[in-house]
Amino acid sequence: MKKTNQRYLANPLLRCSYSLIAPLYDLVIEWPMRDARLRSLRTLPTDTAASVLLSGAGTGLDLPLLPTLHRYTALDFNAAMLARARTRGTNLHIDWVLGDSMALPFAAAQFDYVVLHLIVAVVPHPEKCLREAARVLKPGGTIILFDKFLRPQQRAWLRRAFNLLTRHVATRMDVVFEEVLCATPELQVVSDAPMLARGWFRGIVLRKN
Repeated sequence: MKKTNQRYLANPLLRCSYSLIAPLYDLVIEWPMRDARLRSLRTLPTDTAASVLLSGAGTGLDLPLLPTLHRYTALDFNAAMLARARTRGTNLHIDWVLGDSMALPFAAAQFDYVVLHLIVAVVPHPEKCLREAARVLKPGGTIILFDKFLRPQQRAWLRRAFNLLTRHVATRMDVVFEEVLCATPELQVVSDAPMLARGWFRGIVLRKN
């Protein structure tokens, strides 16, 4: 890994749980979400090279689906996840970074695209994750987001109840995207489409003014 950022050492319980989950993560997540990932990543251009940040790259399930012409930076806060991702990125130009999506170790306006797949609703503070993605994005750049979100005023009592446990060891289940977006007024919604689970998982494209 070419870069590290000591701020990734925050959230020790979540980091530990994902170290334990890493060997099983692909079995549970890969195939059910492959088509949705592919649809989301079609936003990336296939004719012009760009700089792309994969923030919260996980085990690299996106990597086999990516166009090869771009320059990628893959960041995750878990070394076990990144170690698995490296085996999937051998045909891509990738810089590997151990760091925190809520405190990115990059200067402002560095990337043409930021991919946020299953990370905004995982981190303890989703608004920080999106705000950091917007910060490192160039003006006119694009954020490609795929995740599970509640709708405004949606009750979803069962999900909210499970969230009391899952938010500490795996993922949040109570995140309302529209509330998160309020923290980044420089981002505009280009598209917002249901992906899985009757629209609980959404594919959202954002552009920076």
